[in-house]
Amino acid sequence: MKFAPVLLLSLRFIGASADVPSPSKQSRIRGAYFGALVADALTLGSHYEYDAKVIKKAYGGTISKYMAPGEMMGGSTHGVGWGRRNYHPGQKAGDQTDYGEYNLLVLEHLASRKDKKSAIDLNEFIPHWKKRLQTQWGCWMCTQTKQTLQQVNQGTHHTNLGGMSNAMALRHTAAHAVFDKEEDIAQASRTVMFTHRNSEALGGGEFFARVVHKIIHENMQPLDAFKASAKVLGKWYQDKVNQGVKKFEEAGDPNSQLSKEEFVDDLAATSMARLWEVGKSEPIKVGKASPTEGTLPTSVYLILRYLDNFDAGVKANAMIGGDSASRAVAVGAVLGAYHGVDAIPQELQTTLNAWKKSDNMLNSLPLLNEHSES
Repeated sequence: MKFAPVLLLSLRFIGASADVPSPSKQSRIRGAYFGALVADALTLGSHYEYDAKVIKKAYGGTISKYMAPGEMMGGSTHGVGWGRRNYHPGQKAGDQTDYGEYNLLVLEHLASRKDKKSAIDLNEFIPHWKKRLQTQWGCWMCTQTKQTLQQVNQGTHHTNLGGMSNAMALRHTAAHAVFDKEEDIAQASRTVMFTHRNSEALGGGEFFARVVHKIIHENMQPLDAFKASAKVLGKWYQDKVNQGVKKFEEAGDPNSQLSKEEFVDDLAATSMARLWEVGKSEPIKVGKASPTEGTLPTSVYLILRYLDNFDAGVKANAMIGGDSASRAVAVGAVLGAYHGVDAIPQELQTTLNAWKKSDNMLNSLPLLNEHSES
């Protein structure tokens, strides 16, 4: 199956959808949260498989439904540097990877608070986080999470928690149902990333928090939201956005070699960052791994390339492989916010295992309860 070719960039953003009614703010908020979870769940089957050719062969062309970890791939995937294994042994089709599980965890915490409008307090959040990790965590536990859990158990104060990984992980999507000020959602994104200290990892989460906020509350086109958010964060983020935009333009140019490639998205993602020699048996393709330097521009690329089709965008991300879940939460949140929750195909709604319980919790949050405005 081939996805429809993209339009030229100029047509994408100049009146292309002028006659289409914009989704309500409530629909955009739901779309951001559920878009992230749906995109993440689609990566569960092949998460950490770095060979796009292997994924395509296993799935008979492209992914069509949620799959259990390693389903149709012999029960395991090839995580470069980590070996072949089942990375999410407690999960089943329709469940989340650790990236989606973190977003669900944050929603659970926000819904359980007495003061649902207050800033997220790590003194309250960390006990919930710790209990969840130790009792209901069937998926991969990343190095930073393991390290931070050890620090918490040793009594380290929350201001000194975390490690220096530059891996991007969006965990805050439910907070869009709580905070309607951009600086508040930016802070929330950083607070729930307390397992990381690296500026790029924290900045990547904040970048997409600002992007989604601008789409929800300012009705911005994604490209404009990318540029405006990067300007707030500085030159490194502006360069990363430009990198993703240029690769999108290259892939959409029928005269480019990239546009003629069978695995165009895979090659685009791999080209976004250097190979990372870490003394393992083979170099890590950073453009397909979780470091922000590759994840951010690749997510920008995918969002622009599949801007008109939520379903195609989140499935294209899953087919690239690598740490596809790191990109999934960003791609799904932005496309979900842009199109609204109704753009998520019905079959992906009904088979997402966390949909119903998430919907009930979202309804209790300030910007989505029955007294809020649309």
